[in-house]
Amino acid sequence: MNLHALRLFHVVASTRSVTRASELLKISQPAITAQIKKFEKEISLTLLVPMGRGITLTDAGEKLAVLAKRLFAVEQQIEQFSQDYRDGAHGHIRLAATYLPAHFLIPAWIAKFKQQYEQVEMTIHTTNSNDALQQLLNIEVDLAIYGGLPEQYSDTIQTEELFRDELWFVVAPDHRYANQQVSLLQMMQEPFVMREKGSSTRERLFSLCRTYNAPAPKVTLNFTGLHEAITAVIAGYGANFVSSLVVREYVERGELCRVYVEGVQLLNSIAICTRKNEPLSAATQNFIQLIRNHS
Repeated sequence: MNLHALRLFHVVASTRSVTRASELLKISQPAITAQIKKFEKEISLTLLVPMGRGITLTDAGEKLAVLAKRLFAVEQQIEQFSQDYRDGAHGHIRLAATYLPAHFLIPAWIAKFKQQYEQVEMTIHTTNSNDALQQLLNIEVDLAIYGGLPEQYSDTIQTEELFRDELWFVVAPDHRYANQQVSLLQMMQEPFVMREKGSSTRERLFSLCRTYNAPAPKVTLNFTGLHEAITAVIAGYGANFVSSLVVREYVERGELCRVYVEGVQLLNSIAICTRKNEPLSAATQNFIQLIRNHS
């Protein structure tokens, strides 16, 4: 079927005038008439008949006009849909995030993003550091928001640091080391409540001990959730090594206290991770730009 001729017929049927169709399409009246006659032969139907100085539609023409209107309305929807995807107004962002940004940063970012891009779907996977980067490498997600130091994937993952926060040792207020300065050796004598293996912060603590030739921490409680680990320390058991973003408010309210370990001051990197040399969708680019603007 000649869709160009069908389009000409659609405009003529909509305006009920070859003259008006000629003006709208900027095509001569004879050319339009000739195309439509050829189209009538193609489909073996008479669509238009002369009436006075104008035209009218046959019964077949009226019914085809309804179908043509639907067809070209869908075409407009497809064009708008494509434009929205190019602009990032539609799409699907798949995001992996470590527990720190997932709980303390991403909810606010998503709320602001969805106010502007309500039609963009978002899927967020909250997991540990190793798994977040593995999902990115396996093309299971479009980007990862990472709290830690992902240098081991520098050849395949592009990292954009947003900011840094401090890593703190914290204990309950009645702990003997609360607000005290102690050595790393003394601190490692305490039981630790930590996240599961694969957690970036946990690995930083073990790395710290290796660097200073200190005994490895005694992790006597393991939680897969960040909140559970903090709650256990608040309840009075053990110590935690954690981002200041997570516990700053607890410390300010007096529910937790810092322990100042001599010679130890570590920073944690909050970063956006994407696959190198791979284009991002417009929606994903818009989300990343919003994060930059609000970090």
